[in-house]
Amino acid sequence: MSEKILNIGILKNGTIGSSLLLAFLMDERAEATRLKVREVTSGAKMYPTEECEETMKSLLAFESELIIMSSPNAALKGPLKAREMAHSAGIPTIIISDAPAKKAIDEIKEKNMGYILVNCDSMIGARRPFLDPVEMSCFNADLLKVLAITGALQVIAEELNRVIMDMLEGRTPSLPQITIDATTALKAAEFSNPYAEAKVIAAFELASSVSKITAKACFVLKDREEYMPLLAAAHEMMRTAALMCDEAREIEKYNDTVIRKPHHAKQHILKKISLHEKEK
Repeated sequence: MSEKILNIGILKNGTIGSSLLLAFLMDERAEATRLKVREVTSGAKMYPTEECEETMKSLLAFESELIIMSSPNAALKGPLKAREMAHSAGIPTIIISDAPAKKAIDEIKEKNMGYILVNCDSMIGARRPFLDPVEMSCFNADLLKVLAITGALQVIAEELNRVIMDMLEGRTPSLPQITIDATTALKAAEFSNPYAEAKVIAAFELASSVSKITAKACFVLKDREEYMPLLAAAHEMMRTAALMCDEAREIEKYNDTVIRKPHHAKQHILKKISLHEKEK
C-alpha cells in the first residue's frame, strides 16, 4: 500500500513575519516525501474581494486537504472572505496572524478552524518617508530572527506538524487554538541557560511592544516631525530584540546545548542537542 500524500494549500493575504518562511517550517530541506504544497499570495495588499477569491480558488483547484492562511489582522475583510470560502468547502483550516487578530477568535472558533496568533509579530513602520525596500528588508530580517530564536516559529512548526501527522495517519486532526506569548515561545525554544532565557523573554516582550509605537506613528500622528522619530525608534527596538536573541543563542552554542528539531523525510520531527549528536 502506498503512503498517503497530503495536499497543503497556503494563502498569504498580505505579509507578516511568521509567513515569510511558512512553507519551509514544514520542510526545511525540501526532503518531505509525503507533502505537496501550493502557495498563493495577494502580495503586499490585503484585497477583500476579487483578488482574494481568485487566490483561494486556485487552492481549491489544487484539491487542498489542509489550508493554512496567514495575514496581518485576520479580523479584516480580506482574510474573512478567504475563511468563508474555505469553510464552505469544508477544508480543515489554520489561521496564522498577529495580535490584532484576537478580534476574530470567536468567529474562527465558530467555523471550527484553528488559529495561531503571534504576539511578537509586530507591525512594520509603514509610512512612505521612512519605509523603503532596504528598511523593510532589515526590519523583517530582525523580526524573523526574533520569531525563530524566541521559539515562536518552533511553536508554529510543531503545531502544524502535529496536524499534518494526524492527517497522514488517518486521524481526525485537532486544530490548534493558540496565542503565542513569551511563556509559550520559551517553552518551545527549550533554552538550558537561565541568562539565555532572560534575554529571550526580554526580546519577545520588546518585539511585542513595537506595534504600539508603529500603530501610533502610522495611524494617529499626522505631523511628520512627530511620527518619523517614532517609526525609527520602533525599528531600533526590533533590531535590539534581534541582537538579544543572537546573544541568547550564542550562550547556548558556547555550552553546546542548542536544540535542533529537524524533520525526517517521512515528516515526523527528530531531536538532538549536542552538535555531534545523532538526531533521533
